[in-house]
Amino acid sequence: MATEFVDRVTVHLAAGAGGNGCASIRREKFKPLGGPDGADGGNGGNIIFRVDRQTTTLLPLHHRPHVRADDGGIGKGDLRHGADGRDLIVDVPEGTVVKSTNGDVIADLVEDGTEFTAAAGGRGGLGNAALASTKRKAPGFALLGEPGQTVSLVLELKTIADIALVGYPSAGKSSLIAALSAAKPKIADYPFTTLVPNLGVVQAGDTRYTVADVPGLIPGASEGKGLGLEFLRHVERCAGLVHVIDMATWEPGRDPVSDLTIIESELAAYAVDLDDGSGLLPLSERPKLVALNKVDIPDGRDLTDIVRPDLEAAGYRVFEISAVSHAGLRELSFAMAELVLAERERRAEVEATPQRIVIRPKAVDDRGFEVHSEGSSDGPLFRVLGDKPRRWVQQTDFGNDEAVGYLADRLEHLGVEEALFKAGAKPGDTIVVGGDDGVVFDWDPTAVGGAELLGSRGSDARLEEESRATRKERKAAYHEKMDAKAATRAEFEQERLAERANRESSYRSSATESAEGAGEE
Repeated sequence: MATEFVDRVTVHLAAGAGGNGCASIRREKFKPLGGPDGADGGNGGNIIFRVDRQTTTLLPLHHRPHVRADDGGIGKGDLRHGADGRDLIVDVPEGTVVKSTNGDVIADLVEDGTEFTAAAGGRGGLGNAALASTKRKAPGFALLGEPGQTVSLVLELKTIADIALVGYPSAGKSSLIAALSAAKPKIADYPFTTLVPNLGVVQAGDTRYTVADVPGLIPGASEGKGLGLEFLRHVERCAGLVHVIDMATWEPGRDPVSDLTIIESELAAYAVDLDDGSGLLPLSERPKLVALNKVDIPDGRDLTDIVRPDLEAAGYRVFEISAVSHAGLRELSFAMAELVLAERERRAEVEATPQRIVIRPKAVDDRGFEVHSEGSSDGPLFRVLGDKPRRWVQQTDFGNDEAVGYLADRLEHLGVEEALFKAGAKPGDTIVVGGDDGVVFDWDPTAVGGAELLGSRGSDARLEEESRATRKERKAAYHEKMDAKAATRAEFEQERLAERANRESSYRSSATESAEGAGEE
């Protein structure tokens, strides 16, 4: 059973998310609060494309276009860090071009073992042990892990071959590559027999090169007609082209010169979008050879004698061949080797030429973020864009007041609050950190994170060390306590005696008044 050939596929990648950090306090016998010991979370796994010469098709990605890497492990107490997620290696054929969904070329993978990180995993969150400082001795929070990168990419396979055989359907390209090499393509006497590009290795003297049998082209192939548009990409990297012309076609209205003219126009209309620094020429400007096939047939021989002078007058090197009888194949193979050697020498000179290195240093006034004022139906809206603010927001646990306060400190230190003031933001305005999926909140520059209400943010009075009093100090404190009690008792006794004397004085006054009243009567 033949392996299905797939040379274009759209994949959806999701790198692993970073693990959350841990907020933990160490506890042990006789030392129940031994300081923060929450560990960091592990990093998420990356998704990496790696060139493997044993892989010849994008079929596995065609069947499973959704690819996801492992997440990082969460941090634990006792400084046990979370495990990093494993990187996911995706093997792709040599010659794979990675594009965005908009068609922009992102990477060109042309050498065995070349790796490209297509989606980066998220970084793990810091535990409270890493967040501790002299001012924040016992953080009661940890940072969350960053989400992994999610992206959709288009992979296109462009065959790595030195020579491309192009021509009309049933021109004999498959028969020719079978005769020149050990390749065994499917051969039949009907159009579009070849549905996938075939590769063959040819040895001409000391030169070894590869030949690609590109499926048949028809008028309008560069615009998407037939199979041409799907397979013209496979001739982009070739050093030269060989036009295989059928000299014994049975189709009415066709002749060798018009076939060559139509194929040339289709090659000229196809835009080579590969820019790998090797200076590839448009297909219409590549070195070309013309192979007049099927000259072993009497009608083919007669037609060859007629059209060959015209083709040579147009500047083509013409070879009369027969894929069946192998006539003229040796001369053609050595001519193709000349094109290959010339291209290899040119590329060697390009690689030997020192490349100019462009350095773009970071601007001295680059704050790492931007503040944009936007209008909305609900009133003024200010958007904060930048890698740091976006990442810090993703790492914040908004259910923890102390974590929110820590985020406020970081943004203020970065200069976001000052930039918002300069942009005209007022308390109560809507602030968005990030793009369309950013975090929205009402701005209150005087708000506190909650931990300040209990004292210095991140501090814990239970962790403050207290010196043990000496025996003399304890004795002095005891006597001070007893003296204070004695003084209190003496004060109470004086108050009691004073109150008693007042009562006795009142009693005597009352008795004297009663006796005087009785004498008057």
